[in-house]
Formats: sequence, structure tokens, C-alpha cells
Amino acid sequence: MSAKSKGSKRTYQSTELRQSATIEAVVQLCADQDPATLTTARIADEVGLSQGALFKHFPNKNRLWESVAGWVSEQLTSQVFREADQHELADQALEAMFLAHVGFIARHPGIPRLMLGELQKPGNGAAKTIIRQTLARYRKKVVGLLDLGMQQGRIAPGMDTEGAAVLYLGAIQGLVVQGMVSGEIANLEQAAPRIFKLYSASFQEKPDDPEK
Repeated sequence: MSAKSKGSKRTYQSTELRQSATIEAVVQLCADQDPATLTTARIADEVGLSQGALFKHFPNKNRLWESVAGWVSEQLTSQVFREADQHELADQALEAMFLAHVGFIARHPGIPRLMLGELQKPGNGAAKTIIRQTLARYRKKVVGLLDLGMQQGRIAPGMDTEGAAVLYLGAIQGLVVQGMVSGEIANLEQAAPRIFKLYSASFQEKPDDPEK
């Protein structure tokens, strides 16, 4: 390999590492600060770069937020779906997924603020689109497991799977909001099993008779 090629490889690795460090710094900073007030100067200071050097890795702030949203999407879905895929029974997969999601948030408390902040922005920016697509993919996974659970006889037939998926996500979001309000988001994992038990009680409930 030529010296030029080696130099190019080192530069690429350095850029990749800087980008990764910057993304993780943003996630950490969002744990204590409103993402809307987070400046590039603060981010650059956190990773030990000048603003000029930061913009060498991210052309503008929008591209930085897009990269952060992409990281959150990839990390959340890969970790949570991996936990679910280790279980053959759908109800157990749903519980594993629920607990893994709450654990992920407990380890990265800045993510809820980041996601909610992007979703509240007007328009359809790249970061907002990524988050919407992630939530849609997540909901589809939950619906798929609920359907599988009915096929396996683990969940009562006739369940409104779309509504149950909304409730599933709502249980996680509600738990996270309570953690943010109390300032004890790191302790969410202690409450998660109890909340899922309440949610899963609906698995064996008979659906309402539509003729009544």
C-alpha cells in the first residue's frame, strides 16, 4: 500500500471517529440540555474541537442532527429488535423488547428530548423524517408480534393490534415522561416489568362484541 493510500485511510478513520464522538456527545448533552438550545460551539467544546473543525466533519447543523437521528435509529432498533428475536413466543418477545427499550433510554436519557424536539419542529427535515420512519418501523414490529401471538395462542384472538401497538409505545413514552418529570430517568428499568405486566393483562381479554 502506498504512503498516500495509508494517509487517506488514516484520515478516513480519524473523520469517522470524530463523527462518532460528536454524535455521542450530542446524545449525552441532550440529557441535561434542551436540544433546541444546544449550539455547535457547545458541541465542539465537548469533543475538544473548534467550530471550524467541527464543520469539516458536518457541513452544517442540520446534517449533524440528521446523523444523530440516524445513530439513534440504528442503535435503538438493532438492540431492541435483537432482544425480541431471541424469543420464539411472541408475548415473551414483546416483553423483552419493552424492557430493552426502557433500558436503552435509561442508558441514554438524552434521546427522548432529542426525538421529541425533532418531532415538534415544523416541516419535514431529514432528522424528523428518520425519527418518524423509525417509529413506524417499530410499530410494525409490535403489530407483527401481536399477530404472531394470536397465531400461537398466546394472545386472545380478535385483538385490535394497531390499537395495542399504540398503547405499547404509549406505555414506554409515559414511563419515560414520568422519569423526566421526577428526574429519575435512570431508574426506569425498575418500574418497566410492572408496567409491562399491566399492559400484557390485555393479552387474554376477550374483545368487545361488535354487535353489542
